Amino acid sequence: MDTYSKFKKLGFSQYEAACYMALIGHHPSNGSRLSKISGIARSRIYDVIRSLLAKEYVIEVNPGQYAPLPPDELVRRLKREFTVNINELKSQIDKASQKNLVEYVWTLTGYDAVMEKAAQMIREAKIEAYVRLFPEANQHLEPFLLDADRRGVNIRYIAMGNIQKKFDVQVIHPDHTRLKETIGGRSIEVITDKAQALVGIFETGNEDRSPINWTRNQWFILANRDSLRHDFYHCFLEKMLDQNQTLTPDEQRIYHIIKQDD
Repeated sequence: MDTYSKFKKLGFSQYEAACYMALIGHHPSNGSRLSKISGIARSRIYDVIRSLLAKEYVIEVNPGQYAPLPPDELVRRLKREFTVNINELKSQIDKASQKNLVEYVWTLTGYDAVMEKAAQMIREAKIEAYVRLFPEANQHLEPFLLDADRRGVNIRYIAMGNIQKKFDVQVIHPDHTRLKETIGGRSIEVITDKAQALVGIFETGNEDRSPINWTRNQWFILANRDSLRHDFYHCFLEKMLDQNQTLTPDEQRIYHIIKQDD
């Protein structure tokens, strides 16, 4: 493994990183001593020192004697430069972006990566979150949903299993056991603020390599959001037509909420 890979990502060369680290433990030092400590050839060490001096990561405290910029100051300066560069990059990207940007559908893989994206979407939600989750995904995402609920986000929850009801608008999908066998795994749907959608199937035995789709494409979002709305209706119709039961007052209330959620 490259010892100084993190330094290199922050704009240091391999030699600059080695020289700075040598100075951290041994300062002040002259070029000859730094060459021995860092392993940098004497024919190169002074070029490296001049480069660090130009970047103001090293100072010459006495003729031929060098000391490093204190680590906390180096970190502060790198953070500031990183923020400035990111802001400038964003500005350039905004200027170069076409006006009618096409929103593509991106594929995520890796169970943890998908859960992280779903949690981020829920954390950023301001108005609503439609979700259809199996118990395994619920274990990861329920804390974020509860926090969103406390913030006033309208949670519309379809539980794909016997998940305890914790949200005002929550139902249990009547076919969750059969559906898991039919589709060959556990589906996941998270749609927030009519702005983002994360949907797909964690295939049984292949969860970490299953492709899950994320997008901000409006047509894709609205189609999948409507699919979840109709799943609420499915729950109510199954109870009335297949079980010959009457909807409870709470179920009737939820029905009217979803009907108005266009």
